[in-house]
Amino acid sequence: MITRKRLAAGVCALLAALTAGIALPAGAAAGEPTGEDAPKVDLVLDVSGSMRTRDIDGGTRMAAAKQAFNEVLDATPEEVQLGIRTLGADYPGDDRKTGCKDTAQLYPVGPLDRTEAKTAVATLSPTGWTPIGPALLKAADDLDSGNGSKRIVLISDGEDTCAPLDPCEVAREIAAKGIGLTIDTLGLVPNAKMRQQLSCIAEATGGTYTSVEHTDELTDKVNQLVDRAADPVVTPVAVDGADACAQAPALKSGLYTDREEFGTQRWYRVDVLPGEELRASVSVSADRAVNPSYGVLLRAVTVHGREIVRGEAADNGRTDVVSTGLRYPKPEIDDADTDKPAAETVCLQVTNSFSAAPGVKTTPGLPLELTVDVVDGPSQAADVAAFGLGRGWWLLGLLVLVGFVAGLLWGWLSRWRFAVWRTN
Repeated sequence: MITRKRLAAGVCALLAALTAGIALPAGAAAGEPTGEDAPKVDLVLDVSGSMRTRDIDGGTRMAAAKQAFNEVLDATPEEVQLGIRTLGADYPGDDRKTGCKDTAQLYPVGPLDRTEAKTAVATLSPTGWTPIGPALLKAADDLDSGNGSKRIVLISDGEDTCAPLDPCEVAREIAAKGIGLTIDTLGLVPNAKMRQQLSCIAEATGGTYTSVEHTDELTDKVNQLVDRAADPVVTPVAVDGADACAQAPALKSGLYTDREEFGTQRWYRVDVLPGEELRASVSVSADRAVNPSYGVLLRAVTVHGREIVRGEAADNGRTDVVSTGLRYPKPEIDDADTDKPAAETVCLQVTNSFSAAPGVKTTPGLPLELTVDVVDGPSQAADVAAFGLGRGWWLLGLLVLVGFVAGLLWGWLSRWRFAVWRTN
């Protein structure tokens, strides 16, 4: 009898386990997205009257947007469900109440028919107001269903004209819904007020803001954001860098965010084993008005302060983000007696040369994003960078040899010409 009861209990437990396995895929917790739904992107385009302005590559802002959209539609991954929403496309009048309701879905979010979407884009003409807040609310509704990644890409050439509805507050409300929606913003030929508003919208949902002044920049950035929707979501880890390497936090491979004050430096530490390669990149964003001419420096140094390698980048105000990176392959140890070689602690130093414009607050610091990746090192010794030259040593040696031979020939010719001159 006891055996039968145990057998029955075992069968029930097995059935329960199978039921749970069917109901909830392995690795997914209750209430969490399973990632099985297709990623969704809603492109929200400003079609207000100011899009007639001719200041992008000799053409109108609307023409640049249309060209960029056509190229983006051609490059959209098959797995992405894409839609297009407009704001200010239909009402040309002066009635503010009507103009602030002017947002419509030009192409519904779903499987992409490229020909149909391009035909819809071709019909657009700069018309009315700039109701960014109402358009964001409607776009959030466009993407409300499903558990896949959701992204709104807002392209505008001006700030919202429908106060008191603050689009930044709208973005915060969308973020508070917890539907996993990210809003990225792109400003066409932006001014300071517009940049501030679009940056606030993006930051509220963990998105990015980018200023755009050329058609190819717009195409590349929208393509990048659409592709990002199809990639697995990586959540950055907040970290507090230190003022010196000795107190710096130890990092592993991953994506990290921090804040760095104007014109200062932050330190981080990474352990690298022999035979591994450290790859690091950093981006510092100007999320407020800054003086032109700025840069960022990323250095890898030993704990004793000796520089190993560096990466640096500078800009004169054309972009709002400056990025650079570096690679450090640590050679393998040939000592067979070493069972477990010790890791080397590499100190990463991030320094920026941003300065705030007059009257601009300097706190909190500028957003900093640091990517750290420790991978297996190059399989061939020739692939290992030596003093930053890597395979360039072969070219350097060849140039030295050619220079030496050329010098000998030139000397011989000079002596021969001198001898001929004396003979004559």
